[in-house]
Amino acid sequence: MNVTIVDYNSGNISSVINSFKEVAKDKVNIEVSSDLDKIKSSDKVVLPGQGSFKSCVDALSAIDGLVNTLNDFAIKNKKPLLGICVGLQMFADVGYEEIETKGLGWISGKVTKIDNQNDKFKLPHIGWNQINIIKDSKIFRDIENNSHMYFVHSYEFIPEDKNIISATTDYASKIVCSVEKENIFGTQFHPEKSDKIGLKIIDNFLKL
Repeated sequence: MNVTIVDYNSGNISSVINSFKEVAKDKVNIEVSSDLDKIKSSDKVVLPGQGSFKSCVDALSAIDGLVNTLNDFAIKNKKPLLGICVGLQMFADVGYEEIETKGLGWISGKVTKIDNQNDKFKLPHIGWNQINIIKDSKIFRDIENNSHMYFVHSYEFIPEDKNIISATTDYASKIVCSVEKENIFGTQFHPEKSDKIGLKIIDNFLKL
């Protein structure tokens, strides 16, 4: 099985690469690439994202044909794709970080700044927080509810269809921290920084 982690110059993704390689061992071939042919021929794709919504969308768009290739992979061919952090946020129609920026439009919704209730809650939301698993998700197999995951973000994804939400976390309000829509999975938290439980989520995705 071939899994491609999309490298589109969106910040340091070494911890994502290391975690996937650690879990995959020799059973799964992990590639790190933005080569369109490699992505097309992959069985699964991981879309990481660090930085702002706009900078990630711009970086994706800067590689000729990459957005179309990802659209074909996830939407047309319905192959499994996992978005992490801003990688998940880009599933939205639009994001409001820096300026209004069009997303990939895979899951209807928007990305807005967390309402920190007049500075009552610090932004960015950094560190370990419990997740509340609200529906059976394939990537949460054998993961206990209220497990702790590692977060770093100031913006949240608000999907129109609440049925695709697989987990939330409490920080200022109920924040969507995981989604599942058919073959598309996303986590707001960083599984690659979430210790053994995070590695189990990666393992679940690789075993889909």
